[in-house]
Amino acid sequence: MSQEIQLRVVSYDHPDAVKLNDQVQIEYQERYDGEGDVTFLDPAMFAPPRGLYLLAYDASGAPIASGGWRGQEANDEGYSDGDAELKRMYVVPEARGLGLARRILSALEADARAAGRRRMALETGDQQPEAIALYLSSGYAPSPKFGHYRFHDTSRCMTKLLNPA
Repeated sequence: MSQEIQLRVVSYDHPDAVKLNDQVQIEYQERYDGEGDVTFLDPAMFAPPRGLYLLAYDASGAPIASGGWRGQEANDEGYSDGDAELKRMYVVPEARGLGLARRILSALEADARAAGRRRMALETGDQQPEAIALYLSSGYAPSPKFGHYRFHDTSRCMTKLLNPA
């Protein structure tokens, strides 16, 4: 099956990316009592070499998973110089369990590393146990909170060094 899945670099405002983003927002609303993610994201934030946005397509050409990273530097939201922030990791329900999130995560980490980013940072929520399990099993560790939701009790932040010494 994995040979039938293609990862493609797209812009964050590509119609298929917008479609999957709309779907993940619905899932956030279901999991968080009607609240979606209101983090400001501009397509330019994901433009190489300061970021990257990937979609996974199945053999029929349907978009089934997404994820991206954007560069961050030290700021008042708690990021550090050289951070790559993981955003919009999502797999449609019918494609879960195929290893797509792990495959996208690995590709994003490799790209951020090649772009000179030192650490991958992510924010997820306590109502996303599948995401938390993926990140922990991929070498991420809980970290002090950062980002838009850093003052929310449901927020869970994690980081992973991309070039460990």
